[in-house]
Amino acid sequence: MLTTVLTISALYAPQPLLPVLQAAFGVSREAAAALTTVTFVPLALAPLAYGLLLERVPAARVLQVAVLALAASEFAFAAADDFAVLLVLRVVQGLLIPALLTAAMTFLSRRARTGGAPRALAVYVAATIVGGFLGRAVSGALAAAWGWRVSFVVLGVSLLAVAVGLVRLPGDAPPPASGRRTVGLGALLRRADLARAYGLIFTVFLVFAAIMNFLPFRLTELRPDADPARIGAMYAGYVMGVVSSLAAPAVVRRLGGERPAILLGLGVLVLALAGLAAGSVPVLGASMFVFCGAMFLVHATASGLVNRLAAVDERGRANGLYVAFYYGGGVVGSFAPGWVYRHGGWSGFLTALAGVAVVAWLVARRLPARFDLAVPAEFGDHVR
Repeated sequence: MLTTVLTISALYAPQPLLPVLQAAFGVSREAAAALTTVTFVPLALAPLAYGLLLERVPAARVLQVAVLALAASEFAFAAADDFAVLLVLRVVQGLLIPALLTAAMTFLSRRARTGGAPRALAVYVAATIVGGFLGRAVSGALAAAWGWRVSFVVLGVSLLAVAVGLVRLPGDAPPPASGRRTVGLGALLRRADLARAYGLIFTVFLVFAAIMNFLPFRLTELRPDADPARIGAMYAGYVMGVVSSLAAPAVVRRLGGERPAILLGLGVLVLALAGLAAGSVPVLGASMFVFCGAMFLVHATASGLVNRLAAVDERGRANGLYVAFYYGGGVVGSFAPGWVYRHGGWSGFLTALAGVAVVAWLVARRLPARFDLAVPAEFGDHVR
């Protein structure tokens, strides 16, 4: 789980520093935001290949190699003096991060006891949330105290420490062939239930990525003296996602299925967007708690649903597609809404995102009404 926390921290560490990096390198707001976008592009494509790779290679091996490479990229980022170099390094990180995330999801689903994959994936999602918050908050605090480069040096050292621990990771192996014909990516996408789940997470993460990427610029509009530490603190609402993701299996049982749980999350998310329209920094911060809680209820429920719908020997590919659509939404959300923000202001930006959230709600209405609600309370010790 610590590997997942640091992987997501590496993905989002630059985000609260975007105004600082914009000033340090003399680039536009949209160019600074591209430090997130260029990472999401390979994140949206590479999982497809990694899903196939994980059908043949132990997930533990992929984790061990990729975390070392990610650590090296963080040290290089800290030493860079040219903005173009930063962009190239973020592309490299975008190739490494999905290897770690897809391998982690696959490792957990393989090692969980029978029927325990949804609960294991809920814990995984909680770890990604902790990483998202710590990556932003810690990088902001370190940058405010010692400069932005220190943030990435500390992250690189932390990843090296985790690499040592991964040497002792319990082994896993790709599942044996089931004897049936291998199902390709296209066949998985042609399944209406999986395709709707993928479309749902694409649209939801588009909205989420847009808010997370442009929140620092909104805060500096409201509070021009905001430093990286204060910007990083605005992501504190992220921790609410830990609660909602761990509670997701219970919410599914209580509401009678994944679909009503997801529809509930989407309804709350739209209400949170209305709160984010306020011109008050405290209201903005409070709305972030609601927004993040809703988003991660949807994410945890959808990821568990995908792993239930896919056969055991399809989960590497199914998870690869899930991560691809998730970050595909991030590609669009981290960049395109910026043009709406520039020409329509913050209110136009939020209105456009609310429209996307409505599309997600319409897709969710067509998910399976009920699917295997027996979520066990325990799963393998390795997940704890």
